[in-house]
Amino acid sequence: MRQRPAAAPYAKAVFALAKERHHTELVGRELSTLAATFESDVGLRDFFARPWIPAPVKQAVAKEIAERSALSRLVSDFVVLVAGSGRTDHIEAIAQKYWKLLDDDLGRVRARVRTRVPLADEERRLMSTKLGSALRSPEVVLEEVIDGTMLGGFIVESGDIVLDASLEGQLEGMRRRLAGAVDTAPGPAPVPDLTGGDRWSKQIATEHDLRRGAG
Repeated sequence: MRQRPAAAPYAKAVFALAKERHHTELVGRELSTLAATFESDVGLRDFFARPWIPAPVKQAVAKEIAERSALSRLVSDFVVLVAGSGRTDHIEAIAQKYWKLLDDDLGRVRARVRTRVPLADEERRLMSTKLGSALRSPEVVLEEVIDGTMLGGFIVESGDIVLDASLEGQLEGMRRRLAGAVDTAPGPAPVPDLTGGDRWSKQIATEHDLRRGAG
């Protein structure tokens, strides 16, 4: 996704209004729905990208989209405003920045978990608990991504932190250790383990593959 510097002030403005009305979660979900609508419809994106179409026409179409999607009054008015300013291509970035503002306000973090098959409930609970402890957050929101190209295990990304407990990562680690045994030249300092040890990640990865099958 392209950098959208103007998305930040829009996100802050709608977040302030949503918080004032105690509708922060609802507005976040609706912004995500709106972003998905534009992302999935190239014709819609092309329409709003045409500079010769008058702003009132774009606003009328935006209002119709909001009505069809049964969006709240706040988000409906917001998308009409964005359409009038010619920034509908910023909606995805606005939604992402909005969720970051909301998560920071609630003291929670998000972690993207990539696996070959969906996590079991117990795996999800254990991962949330351990990540919450490692990231010093009372709440961790897991965003699961199914990646059929993976051999097994999982990869967690949260901000700048990446925990690779995939089978590919383990094989790569084995390759490096074998290469290090041959090459005795000093290498770079190891990256600190921010999770306090990888025993729990290996436990989840092993149970995950045994239950669901890595092949």
